[in-house]
Amino acid sequence: MRSIGLSVLFAFVLCTMAFRVHAEDASEREIERYRAMISDPMSNPGFLAVDRGEQLWAEKRGTKNVSLEGCDLGRGAGKLEGAFAQLPRYFKDADRVMDLEQRLLWCMQNIQGLDTKDVVARRFSGPGRVSDMEDLVAFIANKSSGMAIEPQLGHPKEQEMAAVGEELFHRRGGVMDFSCSTCHGAEGKRIRLQGLPYLAGPGKDAQLTMASWPTYRVSQSALRTFQHRIWDCYRQQRWPAPDYGSDGITALTSYLNKIASGGELIVPSIKR
Repeated sequence: MRSIGLSVLFAFVLCTMAFRVHAEDASEREIERYRAMISDPMSNPGFLAVDRGEQLWAEKRGTKNVSLEGCDLGRGAGKLEGAFAQLPRYFKDADRVMDLEQRLLWCMQNIQGLDTKDVVARRFSGPGRVSDMEDLVAFIANKSSGMAIEPQLGHPKEQEMAAVGEELFHRRGGVMDFSCSTCHGAEGKRIRLQGLPYLAGPGKDAQLTMASWPTYRVSQSALRTFQHRIWDCYRQQRWPAPDYGSDGITALTSYLNKIASGGELIVPSIKR
């Protein structure tokens, strides 16, 4: 009698597991179908940010009344094609490894003579508030769309930055003792119905993730940069918010681009 009861229980557990797997597969298919529906570049509002960014790039501002067209993003002053695909990288004039946002702020301050306090205050757009940085990043990143992510690791400081980023990725802390790898350190993890990319090593997940930022977030009705993605990750982990344009974010980006090498940039993308 007892063996019959155990058999029934075992069969029930198997049925429950099969139903759960089927439900997750169906949910994943629906999410992919939704992503395909909103991925039409002709209807991506993120390209409005690209247009605004192009105007800002050519606008004369600051005490020197010059545009950003004299800014060198790594491929020569004013040369944008392929620049985003190779950032972060080391810049000799600043003696630092910089991501795109750090470099833009440096150029605003040093080439334009612009006080960036207001620019940083509007780093993320919101209702009734545009963000120069989001628009500029969308415009510049779009100039690398269709190109492969090409991490720059030839300079010792670039290697050091990527190594620090990997350490940060696995560093646990905060009131919940979380790290980036808590969610992204193993394959097959998910939050509710959302599958989580594996980012603890090279592979397709890392390439698809890093090749899709900046992106237009439908749920926020705004274009978002990878700076915002990291800021939101830290918020969700209940860590203190990282400073905008900080070396910590650049380090994480360097590490993630290293494991995403070769991924084809399609930006700005569009996400839920």
